[in-house]
Amino acid sequence: MNILLIDDDQSLRKSIRLALETMNHRVTEAASGAQAQDVLGRSLFDVAFLDLKLGQEKGLDVLLSLLRLAPGLAVIVITAYATIETAVEAMRRGAFDFLPKPFTPDELRRVLDRVVQIRRLQSHVEELEEQVRSIVPEADLQTNDAAMRQALDIAFRAAPTEATILLRGESGTGKGVLARAIHARSQRAGAPFITVNCPSLSAELLESELFGHVRGAFTGAVHDTEGKVAAAEGGTLFLDEIGDLPLGLQPKLLRLLQEKRYERVGETRTRVCDVRILAATNRDLQTAVARGTFREDLLYRLNVIEIVLPPLRQRQNDILPLAEHLLQFFAKQTGKPDCTLTAEARAVLIKYPWPGNVRELRNAIERGVILASGPEVGPADLPAQVGASFSGSVTELGGQVTLDQLEAEHIRRVLANAATMEDAAGLLGIDPSTLYRKRKRHGL
Repeated sequence: MNILLIDDDQSLRKSIRLALETMNHRVTEAASGAQAQDVLGRSLFDVAFLDLKLGQEKGLDVLLSLLRLAPGLAVIVITAYATIETAVEAMRRGAFDFLPKPFTPDELRRVLDRVVQIRRLQSHVEELEEQVRSIVPEADLQTNDAAMRQALDIAFRAAPTEATILLRGESGTGKGVLARAIHARSQRAGAPFITVNCPSLSAELLESELFGHVRGAFTGAVHDTEGKVAAAEGGTLFLDEIGDLPLGLQPKLLRLLQEKRYERVGETRTRVCDVRILAATNRDLQTAVARGTFREDLLYRLNVIEIVLPPLRQRQNDILPLAEHLLQFFAKQTGKPDCTLTAEARAVLIKYPWPGNVRELRNAIERGVILASGPEVGPADLPAQVGASFSGSVTELGGQVTLDQLEAEHIRRVLANAATMEDAAGLLGIDPSTLYRKRKRHGL
């Protein structure tokens, strides 16, 4: 590695340099902060060793100057035992690590090995993120719709704050996508974004997933488990479908919002967390409050800033731009870069009511690109219920359709007409958690 050694003690610089060169690193010396900045402005370095006692200069000021010049530089501060607190403060300001004096060549080697390991991990994470981007289309938050523009404007103005935000809208309108965009524009962007799907588990298992549990707390708890609140420490906790949160868990979530305190299942020790809460629902929570299935005080705590996402059928001017964005992604992914939509397919996409919203549009475009026999995607390549708005045919009992297709179409139409998820589940004769799983399986 290219290493910059900053110390006003010439004899110490010489001994450190010899040790580093024995390890096959390239070393450049600087006796002051000003000299170090001059060198750093002309050359690239992987690591800098910085003595916090540089004559009359303040090491912490030099540290900030180095990081401004080279944000990716791994700065390892060197300090006497009496100034370890200062070294810790330096790490808070961006230093990679510190070495207390006196140190040995082995300690030098170990700290440099950590630099290499962290760089490899960062490279691996970047590679994985690139793989994810190649599999999942990048969220397109461009819009021509006034209501959607207003929703995005409120979201992005609130993003840098610590305010709790409640996202409302039908299933598939992009609440999860917007939650991630808010996190990315917040002061917590470098920390975790953790999602909890509230209707996916029973109340007992959901509490464990949210807060964690200790060994022996319940049957099958064979070891301690940190929950998603702990996993989101310093970042954002996104509670999806918050309207389906079991009533018994709501007081514990209210306490988390108010006091940032919680206990793991089976444990009496109170823990403190630093997380920002975002929540989303497709239900009318005021109605749920009136029915007694949702706490009014919890609603007020969640609803500091409410953002309503309009359904896709009300965003007519956005349908084709979104479809084109998705088409380009899936065409590239499937090796069909010249793929286009026919005029008939465009007409179908605009005419169809999209009860599954943007999620359904994504699935329809992916299917169309995969099944298209040539460079054009036509109505016949789209899902049957979408193409029906062009051909005039409908999915009906006794037709050439599978039971899965019938179930998917029936659930889609019920969801389009029901006021809430609970109403839809009641009409279908199933509980909300079963409806959640079926929607997930059918991509609704």
